[in-house]
Amino acid sequence: MNVIASTAVAHPIQFPNPLWAEQFPEDWWSALVTGMRELSRAIPDLAQRAATLGFAAQVCGVVAVDAAGVPLRPCLTWLDKRAGDLIRAKMAGFPSVAGFGALKLLRSVQLTNGAPSLNGMDPTAKMMWLRQHEPDVWARTAKILDVKDWILHRCTGAFVTTADSANLTWMADTRSGAPVWSDELTRRYGVPREMLPEILPGDAIAGGLTQQAADDLGLPAGLPVIGGCGDICAAALGSGATEDGALHISLGTSAWIAGFFDSRRINALASFATIASPVNNKPLLIATQECAGACLDWYSRIGGADAPSTSVEHDPPLFLPWLAGERVPVDDNRLAGAFLGLKLVHDRGSLARGVREGIALNLRWAMEPVQKQRGVRRGVTIPIVGGATQDDALAQDIANCLQMDLCRLPEPALAGLRGVAALGGVSLGWYPSALGAVSQVLAASGKVFRADPERAAYFDKRFDQFKRAHKRLAPWYHSLAKDI
Repeated sequence: MNVIASTAVAHPIQFPNPLWAEQFPEDWWSALVTGMRELSRAIPDLAQRAATLGFAAQVCGVVAVDAAGVPLRPCLTWLDKRAGDLIRAKMAGFPSVAGFGALKLLRSVQLTNGAPSLNGMDPTAKMMWLRQHEPDVWARTAKILDVKDWILHRCTGAFVTTADSANLTWMADTRSGAPVWSDELTRRYGVPREMLPEILPGDAIAGGLTQQAADDLGLPAGLPVIGGCGDICAAALGSGATEDGALHISLGTSAWIAGFFDSRRINALASFATIASPVNNKPLLIATQECAGACLDWYSRIGGADAPSTSVEHDPPLFLPWLAGERVPVDDNRLAGAFLGLKLVHDRGSLARGVREGIALNLRWAMEPVQKQRGVRRGVTIPIVGGATQDDALAQDIANCLQMDLCRLPEPALAGLRGVAALGGVSLGWYPSALGAVSQVLAASGKVFRADPERAAYFDKRFDQFKRAHKRLAPWYHSLAKDI
């Protein structure tokens, strides 16, 4: 499976209020149109060679549309945490388990193998917010779609979703493997069943490209468009780590540790679980963290520079990378980022080093409970994907912090592209299985980052400081949130 050509087109995100993060769906379409035109210049006969079209996109977005599929307001993206208080109140109860009412949590876990995140990022909380705070929009809403689902509608006119997006609403019963909308759960959260799209396998054809979409994209009308998948499933496939219990790490704007398993897994105390993936509904464990590359971007944006530090003999300040709250292993939108232990001797280079180490320490925080899951493969080199992995210093810090060898695959930012292409290949009959289609990815030569045993003691010390910082600061952050 070879990448012939690729392009990247930026599209903006807005932060109109604290904890809000919105995007205009039309910006996604404009970026897609621009990208397709650039690809057509790179591949002049693209329209003739194209066999199918598939998408992988960010998940946990909420796009409220009318009956024609026209967005009624900007999308509430995965990064949006405005509904944290609402979902905490909805899921509270006595006795309490990890912030959830025990009976509510038990029933949700029975049906969905999880529950809505208490930090407000999951679609359920955002739907509740729309119903309560924008009743005029809610009254005009015909369908509620995830990001990929809206793009599929714009391409085909169909209102469909896939297993991963459906599962992440925590309103789909997954006990049989294939998600089906649960009347009990849709009633619990006040979401009419008719607002939710049909659930398709990732390799199923959602529809043919409409004439309007074909004209916009420069592709033939009627071209089959598959259901596709979210970015995490796409990266899991594209990483090549598809055997049961094999993990990969993705470092993009956010970060996650993920891998396929032979049956459902859950750790409610650490806020992660498996969901039904669009690959034959195979359980996919997802342990997501809110910021990774976003921390590097933020530091660069405010004038930071990864200059050589003149204070290398001193530890860098301890960086807490919770710039958008956190999800795993602590589900808390009230957390915030910080530099701890700043001294006059620190310079921009030492702060940059602190940011990288903070990302690595945060990943170790999530990896600890993940590694305890039954069936996890241990003692193996873990593939890393995503654009932020191209920072060698960051990748090495993570290897040293985790004390695990990592392998950065060739073109790591395109892992998701390979994953959704595998689903397209199954749809076309080229491969019997999407898992098999990417089986040779790990055989590709990549850069290996070996864990340095001499750095183990240093990161053990820093990790202890990191966990103690959370324990001491979390109550203060919670009280601060009440004052805002």
